[in-house]
Amino acid sequence: MIRSVVYAESGGTYKTTTTANLAVALDRMGLDVLAIDLDPQEGNLTTLFDAGENRDDPEADNIVRHILEMPEGNFEDLIETSAEGVDIIPSHDMLGDFTSNLEQKISYETQMKNIDAEDYDRYGLLYKLLWETEEVHNSYDAILIDPNARAEDLLYNAIYAMRTLVAPVRPAGKGSLSLDGLEELVTNMRQELGIEVGLSCVIPQGVGQTNAHKQYRDQFLQTDEFQTPVAIADRESMMDAMWEARGSAFKVVEERWKTLEADGEMVSEPGKRRIRDREVETLETLWELAGFVATETFDVTIDPELTLDIQDADTRTISYETRSEMEVTN
Repeated sequence: MIRSVVYAESGGTYKTTTTANLAVALDRMGLDVLAIDLDPQEGNLTTLFDAGENRDDPEADNIVRHILEMPEGNFEDLIETSAEGVDIIPSHDMLGDFTSNLEQKISYETQMKNIDAEDYDRYGLLYKLLWETEEVHNSYDAILIDPNARAEDLLYNAIYAMRTLVAPVRPAGKGSLSLDGLEELVTNMRQELGIEVGLSCVIPQGVGQTNAHKQYRDQFLQTDEFQTPVAIADRESMMDAMWEARGSAFKVVEERWKTLEADGEMVSEPGKRRIRDREVETLETLWELAGFVATETFDVTIDPELTLDIQDADTRTISYETRSEMEVTN
């Protein structure tokens, strides 16, 4: 099955929108997809998919309670289904205090069991929850995690559970630095935990028309150090509209969401966006990315074609196989 953490050390890399677009694309490829939001900050995957009504309720059951083995209900009751069909476990405010809560758990259990805190499996809790306790692999074809950005216990639990990373980066010097930090993190995880952590691919995001952006894009695309199947052009308007549409870039285009001024205020409405060829080409790129992750990294069978049903416009068909053949030909 597909299981991956979409992670970027630096901000502004479209980490959350990448997770959402990848999840929706995989769902449209015929896979059952679960997205887990481990980012406690506002403007996270939970917000994007319009989920998590109880995320600020301290009494509500949530993913942290289940990771720390103190649930208040059934695991399946945490799962919500987004309007686009992707299942999501929402973020919760308790994620912000994960390490302190974990330390309390470790202190209590090590005293009760008379073991050293250093011997406590602090990074394997999410792994145990997903694969051993709940056996989510029996219900889903793909699990994606949108983690917190800081290198701490919550992120380590996510990487330990998934073992594979998808890394969006900005086409600039900061993007190269974030890759260095990512490589250091992966190396540390391999050494300290004794596990293999793989990098599925690197995705240059927000690539503009400047010479510097093009040079960085080419640097990423031409390297042999990691896979870079696609580079995603600067589509800030389309990506920003995802937050107003509460969904993926596919939803933005098909429902034609646009932010505009009306009566002196900025509002977002469906049916207003003029769909340009370059935006459809970006969807093709996102589709190709999902196809690469599914077939090249995890060898999962997918439905390669997607029909875009754009409001008040002709339908368009995207094919992963066609895109792949074009890349080989070029």
